[in-house]
Amino acid sequence: MAKSNSQIVLVLSGPNLNLLGQRQPEIYGTDSLADHMRRVGEIAKEVGLQIETVSAQSTAELISAIHAARGRCAAIIINPGALTHFAWSLHDALASFAGPIVEVHLSNPTTREPWRHESVVAPVASGSIAGFGADSYVFAVHAVATLLAKKS
Repeated sequence: MAKSNSQIVLVLSGPNLNLLGQRQPEIYGTDSLADHMRRVGEIAKEVGLQIETVSAQSTAELISAIHAARGRCAAIIINPGALTHFAWSLHDALASFAGPIVEVHLSNPTTREPWRHESVVAPVASGSIAGFGADSYVFAVHAVATLLAKKS
């Protein structure tokens, strides 16, 4: 039996996350973005969700994916990378999405450089998960599953 479209979760990865596993492994770990997305897919399947992934190097690509998810996807998990801290257009696009939104970061931005301490995504997200390395994504999938279960 096919899953309902209401159970699709869009997982968005912002600029430079395509370099995970290569870029600053002491901060972001040695897993590639593909490794993280494979794990997300496995966990999502266990909790009855379908995953779509988009890795984008520009704000415009992320915004287009968010717009396309409206009315089609049940939730969004987003790691906006550095866009977290200044991309108000990303904030506005996410604000137009009706389902749960979980912001995720591998590192803990509040323990890093001061410019990383503010998130323009957080005000429109259901919650944020940060600082748990690869487990941040796992926790995000479980958070989305919990939020969706409460809505049904």
